[in-house]
Amino acid sequence: MKIKLFKSFAISFATMMLLSGCGGQKSAEKTVESSSTKASTSDVTSGASEQKYTDPKEMKDEYDIIIVGAGGAGMSAALQAKEEGKNPVILEKMPVAGGNTLKASSGMNASETKFQKEAGITDSNDKFYEETLKGGHNTNDKELLRYYVDNSASAIDWLDSMGIKLNNLTITGGMSEKRTHRPEDGSAVGEYLVHGLLNNIHEKEIPIFVNADVTEILEKDSVVDGVKVTVEGKEKEVHGKAVVVTTGGYGANPEMLEKEKPELKGYVTTNQEGSTGDGIRMIEKLGGQTVDMDQIQIHPTVQQDKGILIGEAVRGEGAILVNQDGKRFTNEMGTRDNVSAAITALPDKSAYLIFDAGVKERVKAINFYEKQGFVKSADSIEALAKEIDMDGKTLDTTVQDWNKAVEAKSDTEFSRETGMDNALNKGPYYAIKIAPGIHYTMGGVKINDKTEVLNKDNKPITGLYAAGEVTGGLHGSNRIGGNSVGDIIVFGRQAGEQSAKFVK
Repeated sequence: MKIKLFKSFAISFATMMLLSGCGGQKSAEKTVESSSTKASTSDVTSGASEQKYTDPKEMKDEYDIIIVGAGGAGMSAALQAKEEGKNPVILEKMPVAGGNTLKASSGMNASETKFQKEAGITDSNDKFYEETLKGGHNTNDKELLRYYVDNSASAIDWLDSMGIKLNNLTITGGMSEKRTHRPEDGSAVGEYLVHGLLNNIHEKEIPIFVNADVTEILEKDSVVDGVKVTVEGKEKEVHGKAVVVTTGGYGANPEMLEKEKPELKGYVTTNQEGSTGDGIRMIEKLGGQTVDMDQIQIHPTVQQDKGILIGEAVRGEGAILVNQDGKRFTNEMGTRDNVSAAITALPDKSAYLIFDAGVKERVKAINFYEKQGFVKSADSIEALAKEIDMDGKTLDTTVQDWNKAVEAKSDTEFSRETGMDNALNKGPYYAIKIAPGIHYTMGGVKINDKTEVLNKDNKPITGLYAAGEVTGGLHGSNRIGGNSVGDIIVFGRQAGEQSAKFVK
């Protein structure tokens, strides 16, 4: 894509994602336009008005470790490699850092954390492992899953040590405990996480280049030793002793999606424009193995006009789903594949999230949905029903029945067991129309628990590492909400550590 298109996209993308930036960088960096939305969570996002990236003229011919992709996994890898005493660089093809991480809403799943203990929540890595395995229909890569759950708590601590505090707990579908960690004020985890990681990238003076499109991974004597990158319209080679690929999935590549699942043609996607599977294709050219490429997750609650995901935390904090008749039709906290199937089976193939002011107070992301014009509101349930062309008495009865179930802690109708801490009884009341959309690609390149990329003989490709949605296997055939953020941090750190050891 041409540089002008990138610059144009930067402004609209950054605004839509509520991207606020970090200041105070050196003169070798240039400004990329963004909005100046502030968050009250902590100093991670406060007082910043513009994001800065390293000037392309400063790009060297060689670094210790080249990281391709500036999402959560890439930035985590860079920070960990820097901690190990190495000199990493981040190359990002889009005009802003963050990737799909910016769009993450609900939180980061982790077990046996200090924040769970502070909240009196008894959890275990084994329970987390078993519930994730069940959610993935027992098809998960068990080696990767074991590493993930056993290192999830330390990842929360690592973020906290850098001023990125995720101490507000909620729950997502398929989980039995509150292990979804959010910013303190309940805001969306993605922008907060990206801002915090970028602050640390800048503080540690790690070069990060945007509009830097990596097109090929280079090898010399069967050892990966660099990349070809196009920047400011010119192609150049950048060499390194190791390469870490964190380019994300292919959820915004219709051709790849339809090749794997023709039935998904025409589905809206929640993915950012850069999620086109570049890393997967480059690694395949090197002989890398892929797994689970036909496993593509449909998220049940997506606003269709703009392809914006309505985070699972809305249901986790008490919202219900109703059909056009104003009746519940499924366990809202079931796994994503089951809830999506239930919505698709409805005559209209769409449904409404119904919630109250209490849910809105606990899930700050709703403020963003409201600004986008997705949210209908009214002072009473019957008035809300009129706003969405629904029978008022039926919807009111549905909400009253739900409130009784919450009080009794027993949902006899659909056996929902979580997200039942609060009744829907605090006006105003709200509704968002949703339907399923393409959300996440579980498939990708095959790695081991050291994040080494494996070839078709299951042997590591020397000097090549990968982390995040570009990889496959961890989530099996269905990803649990909140596990992707855990994935990028846990395995991003591992990629940084292991690539640094290889360089040594």
